Amino acid sequence: MTGQVRTVDGRVAGRRGQATRQKLLDCLSEMLSTSPYRDVKVIDVARKAGTSPATFYQYFPDVEGAVLEIAEEMAKEGAGLTDLVAGRSWAGKSGAQAAEELVEGFLSFWRKHDAILRVVDLGAAEGDKRFYKIRMKILNSVTNSLTDAVKELQSKGRYDKDVSPAAVAGSIVAMLAAVAAHQKGFQSWGVKQAELRPALTLLIHLGITGKKPPK
Repeated sequence: MTGQVRTVDGRVAGRRGQATRQKLLDCLSEMLSTSPYRDVKVIDVARKAGTSPATFYQYFPDVEGAVLEIAEEMAKEGAGLTDLVAGRSWAGKSGAQAAEELVEGFLSFWRKHDAILRVVDLGAAEGDKRFYKIRMKILNSVTNSLTDAVKELQSKGRYDKDVSPAAVAGSIVAMLAAVAAHQKGFQSWGVKQAELRPALTLLIHLGITGKKPPK
């Protein structure tokens, strides 16, 4: 955590206060992974952190406010997803590798932050602009770079110029996000995790290059 950390009433938190605040966030994160978001109460978070509800309210206005703090930190990490795509070559075997690494990085990020992403998706679906902005910040980190990749291929005559690069990139990222959020559900269709990645890699490579990845 960098910079000054302030309490709800604007005071700068000391080292112990910052540690307490972070412990509350860590405990809330852990609870979100095992309990429905709507069932998590301030008193339960405070008890798990070994402190009181009054202390919780020193740092956060409510559970939702604390969840937004966790989501913002997660979104900062999500900005790094752009490195999976930015400046990558989509020619030949390099394109196959780019698609494969995008799938692996995206699915890994979603698994790591599964609990908070479920809450972000819920808030965004309900029209909460705060959660929607966080969700789009994560998705845009990949969408913008993929859009640039399609534009570059178009400029070289390797992609249909009548197709919107942003539409292609947005569709691919929306698919990735939906699959990432549904990873456990694929088992009910008889799809193993080991089978999911190659299928996604194929679809992404086809979407970006219009070709099957080389063997």
